[in-house]
Amino acid sequence: MHKLYNNNLLAPGHTACRGCGEALGARLVLNAAGPKTIVTNATGCLEVFSTRYPQSAWEVPWIHSLFENSAAVASGVAAALKSMGREDEARVIAQGGDGGTADIGLQALSGTLERGDDVLYVCYDNEAYMNTGVQRSGLTPPGAHTTTSPVGKVSIGNKTNKKDLPSIVAAHHIPYMATASVGFPADLQRKVKKAVSIKGPKYIQVFVPCPLGWGSDPALTIKIAKLIVETALFPLYEKEDGKLTSLRKLVKRKPVSEYFKLQKRFAHLFKTEEGKREMERIQAIADKNAEEYGLTSKPKAP
Repeated sequence: MHKLYNNNLLAPGHTACRGCGEALGARLVLNAAGPKTIVTNATGCLEVFSTRYPQSAWEVPWIHSLFENSAAVASGVAAALKSMGREDEARVIAQGGDGGTADIGLQALSGTLERGDDVLYVCYDNEAYMNTGVQRSGLTPPGAHTTTSPVGKVSIGNKTNKKDLPSIVAAHHIPYMATASVGFPADLQRKVKKAVSIKGPKYIQVFVPCPLGWGSDPALTIKIAKLIVETALFPLYEKEDGKLTSLRKLVKRKPVSEYFKLQKRFAHLFKTEEGKREMERIQAIADKNAEEYGLTSKPKAP
């Protein structure tokens, strides 16, 4: 490997946007998993910006799947390795965005988990279909502006709650699942290393800010990725066989308004009484998360 790459398994020179949380997340995941890894990748931003012909940023074997079947293709790779008696020679990681995981790819993901295939599935959660034009997905949070949940006189933004995909995955009682954020890289890499050491199906949902789709400053990607955890909107935890085994506690929980004010997709919530009521409803979701997981007390308004 060229010294310029500094041993990164997702090499520099790709065409991701400045401050792309997904590019950072993929690099952290691959570096933690190690070079003996085979990756399948659903259609999406990560696939597009990392493999523009005739170049590739991937320093491991990499397979482009359709939008909906990254998990199924990874299951096939794992089955092929097993049939050749080489299952201990490489780890298999399936990757997809929130749309390709929570919506289009949910059936294939569920099948992989149900069969018990030896695959780690990583969902890069940037809360919309960013590659195709910032349309809402099942993981888009309430109140967010997207091109299919536009803000206007008759809309406050996305009206549906974010799908609780980690709980859906955990309900399969797989050996390991976790949530992570690029705002806490050491935590993310620890979870990846743990996941790939376990036989059977594993799942990690990684929160990855998208400056372009969210209207946020690229320089604030890490700050935003920390804030969502610190508000309790995205708790960081691990579950093994469906049971909670670890949780990142919060010393001082912050109000959701602190997280929202850094993103144009939520700017409208600060301008009207209806928007403020919607923000209160979302704050209640964070409060419920904090209570359910025992994170910390209710935050004081700034």
